[in-house]
Amino acid sequence: MRGEIGMKVVICIPAYNEEKTIASVIREISRDIAEEVEIVVIDDGSTDSTFSEAKKAGADVVVRFKKNRGLGSAFKAGIEKAIDLDADVLVTIDADGQYDPKEIPKLVKPVIDGNADIVLGSRFAGRIEEMPFQKRIGNLIATRVTSFLAGISISDAQTGFRAFSGEAMLQLNMFADYTYVQETIIQAANKRLLIAEVPCTFRKRRGGDSRLIASTFSYAKNAVAIVLKTYLRYKPLKTFLYIGGFILLAGIVTGLRVLIHYMQTGLVTPYYPTTILTAILFIIGFQVIVLGLLADLIDGNRRIEEEILYRLKKR
Repeated sequence: MRGEIGMKVVICIPAYNEEKTIASVIREISRDIAEEVEIVVIDDGSTDSTFSEAKKAGADVVVRFKKNRGLGSAFKAGIEKAIDLDADVLVTIDADGQYDPKEIPKLVKPVIDGNADIVLGSRFAGRIEEMPFQKRIGNLIATRVTSFLAGISISDAQTGFRAFSGEAMLQLNMFADYTYVQETIIQAANKRLLIAEVPCTFRKRRGGDSRLIASTFSYAKNAVAIVLKTYLRYKPLKTFLYIGGFILLAGIVTGLRVLIHYMQTGLVTPYYPTTILTAILFIIGFQVIVLGLLADLIDGNRRIEEEILYRLKKR
């Protein structure tokens, strides 16, 4: 029954050259899932007729980039538009038809019930019709790494089928252009936002190969860079302490031989190169730890700036 959820749900569909599938995805979205539903398509610089197909299929808003900016930029634009539209819940779903729009109600339910700020549609907890072996392995590895760095247990960190509460939309600040899937999880975990998962169906792709993952190596390289930058941004002291501590430990290991010889003979003559290496490792390790302390002070400024930005968004 229309209006079963007495809130406004904005459904964001990032799309890049998806003229063959965008219309069917839009038409599969039920307008009865909430009191008010608006469909927003972010056309990420498509060179085909994605824009016109989305309009014809009934999208309420189509934001069009002049050139391809990346999934991260498209997601950022989707959040901004959802805030402008006073959305209570934002749902993201891919434009290639692999996620089933009929599963949107169960995705938003934990948000509506107040049990989660972010809900991930997990393909690995649900049903996968088709996924190439290399992508399956890549997704599982990326999920393990993201889970470890975020300090939470999740089964699918790469999913593009997600729901966000109004609070999550206000608190998340995206920096990466290439993709957003890992960054949002690590950032949300560090901001103490509640993350939940629901099983979802992952259907066979229609309309050719993935536009985002043209190369598995390229995707992995970019994803790793985003994960490391995000973790460093929110855990600078911990990161530099680990790195500096490892370098100091290496210095201790290399210096033990010199120390033992010195205690036995009172000389370091045969081990000049090792002595120099030990000194260099100690100096570098100490400097890295000092950098961590400075980064931690800068992190305090970031927190203040994000709080100001949060209040501005809320107003």
